[in-house]
Amino acid sequence: MLEANRMKRLPLYLFTIMDDLKMKAKGKGLDVVDLGMGNPDLPSPPHVVEEMARAVKDVENHRYSRPFGSVERRLRKAIADWYAQRFGVQLDPETEVLPLIGSKEGIAHLALAFMNNDDIGLVPNPSYPPHANSIIIAGGILYNIPIGPENDFKPNFKTLSREVVRMSKIFHLSYPHNPTGACVGLDFYQEVVDWAKNKDLIVSSDLAYSDIVFNGYKAPSLLQAKGAKEGKCIEFHSCSKSYNMAGWRIGWAVGNAQILRSLEKTKSYIDFGIFPAIQQAAVAALSGPQDYVKQLVETYRSRLEYFVKGLNELGWHVAMPRGTFYIWAHIPPKFSGLTSLEFAQLLVDEAGVVVAPGTGFGEYGEGYIRFAVVQPEARLKVALGQIKKVLSISS
Repeated sequence: MLEANRMKRLPLYLFTIMDDLKMKAKGKGLDVVDLGMGNPDLPSPPHVVEEMARAVKDVENHRYSRPFGSVERRLRKAIADWYAQRFGVQLDPETEVLPLIGSKEGIAHLALAFMNNDDIGLVPNPSYPPHANSIIIAGGILYNIPIGPENDFKPNFKTLSREVVRMSKIFHLSYPHNPTGACVGLDFYQEVVDWAKNKDLIVSSDLAYSDIVFNGYKAPSLLQAKGAKEGKCIEFHSCSKSYNMAGWRIGWAVGNAQILRSLEKTKSYIDFGIFPAIQQAAVAALSGPQDYVKQLVETYRSRLEYFVKGLNELGWHVAMPRGTFYIWAHIPPKFSGLTSLEFAQLLVDEAGVVVAPGTGFGEYGEGYIRFAVVQPEARLKVALGQIKKVLSISS
């Protein structure tokens, strides 16, 4: 088949390679511990599952979703109320909230709605792959902004040339940051909003990990910055990480009403909305008791501290993140001659431990791998024991 040229520009999807290696490792009889994909392992909240079970039996929910049906209106209001409670941001449920089939879908369609062939998408690198890939799929021009420990994994956007900024249409941000776990304060977002003012540029924030934070840190929303709502700012969120509802595929975009109208218009030609029963379950998640989220965060904190301590005791020096359930680890010096993919292959081949190679998040992820602590501590203990064998390999 003659695939579109823009699809040929997409980078190799390294997670497919890791999946193949995982299956081969299992075939060799290795006890495989998968710490590669950020796929939550804990169950969704019981009261949400119960609401879904009830709602799925309602024949009315078996029909197409309508943009402003009764269920849809309840979900929009629940999202707006959740934002007001979490961030003190007031949103009009009718015009400043748009439910999505997961935030990944919305990010992809944002590029499709706004990118022309001569438009640039500004994307920090490394980053969550859809931020960059959506620009390419939409036919736009990807402009990577390198981020690293020297700048706390924040993009130095003020040094961009006038010509690049003039051609730019979308600027993607995501904090707490996947894959590095880096976090920012509201002052950073204020700088971004002030810089983007009067520019023909959409500032897009992916806030999927806002609840997965530790040690007193509270993740701010881009929309808390003064002038953000009046500017061209939009924010994505979902139930995937906060409520362990990754497979349910439900998220939302909030912010600038004009941007949301264009995004909704694009989606109207592609999908028929979200299964109404899932929308009702999402309302239960957002509006119901939040003790579950606190317990979830405590579980991830405990796992991260256990695994970080274990790696450091093995001589692999890594830091505890302030947010996300990821550990962004530099390849040990002993293995510095290997690429991130080669080292990830070594870990799965010799130890049965699956990780994400840093270059899966962009070229500036070279030299790193990412652990996702989406396994119970007993399995993390197994992983540490098997990693120890690899680290003991003679140079």
